[in-house]
Amino acid sequence: MNEKPVVPVAVLVDVPMDVPVANPPYLSTSPSLTPALYVVATPIGNLGDITLRALETLRGVDLVACEDTRHAKRLLDHYGVRVPTLALHQHNENAAAEKLIRLLGEGKRIALISDAGTPGVSDPGARTVAAVRAAGCRIVPLPGASAVITALCASGVVDEHFLFVGFLPAKVGARKTAITALASVNAALVFYEAPHRVLETVRDLAELLQPEREIIIARELTKLFEQIERLPLPQALAWLEADANHQRGEFVLIVSAPPVKNSSELEVETERVLTTLLAELPVKQAVKLATEITGQPKNALYARALALKSET
Repeated sequence: MNEKPVVPVAVLVDVPMDVPVANPPYLSTSPSLTPALYVVATPIGNLGDITLRALETLRGVDLVACEDTRHAKRLLDHYGVRVPTLALHQHNENAAAEKLIRLLGEGKRIALISDAGTPGVSDPGARTVAAVRAAGCRIVPLPGASAVITALCASGVVDEHFLFVGFLPAKVGARKTAITALASVNAALVFYEAPHRVLETVRDLAELLQPEREIIIARELTKLFEQIERLPLPQALAWLEADANHQRGEFVLIVSAPPVKNSSELEVETERVLTTLLAELPVKQAVKLATEITGQPKNALYARALALKSET
């Protein structure tokens, strides 16, 4: 996606930010850290969700590369971590990555964090990791908080596969095209969404995906007003509109996998996909995408596309 929606910075709750965490012996600075880029997950809401290894690493590095230095300082101060920070966000990531590579070459130990959760998962960091790896420097991942996994483990979705989509496009046409392309994917779909657009996104999901599917709406995960609701997809919009509080916070949306289709249902589904794509794209592009989505023969889809265009 070319455009990444502006996402509110996570509000960390439950533990006062102005009360430093005690520094017991098992959390002391580790002398064993070697020069590397340490990719460190941080809490997505509840400050108690930091790992012992993350704290040890943050105390042992020479520099913390972070999405927002002010937010990072509040987080680090809470844990009693006194380490210099360097801004690394979507607007300066390439230049910041070059600086990190130089510092790693000098033997520095660097931690990479985002405002909340795991760097590189719908947050800055992936390009930095790729550049550091290409430069031959060592990368050490530290597992931890992730909104994707947190939502999935509380969803009760039993599908064997899931596809993490992240944020859908902000523009209506592009968003509907993306959802249509995902309709036949045989897996649960996981999305991130911001509060100002969650109604539009859920409306489009209910319109374009199969009505038999269920949706899990998870908001404010690990925070004070955490809420996880599972309901039939056609009822999701009404649930959101029933209470203004249902539309607040940061969202993870999980849509269950599509139901198994028989041959006649597959034909109807193929027709629906092709018709939706033709409304937004030229014939050749629509047919190409429909072929990838449905797995149907390109020639047959092209002939049907021409017939549909002639009917309009």
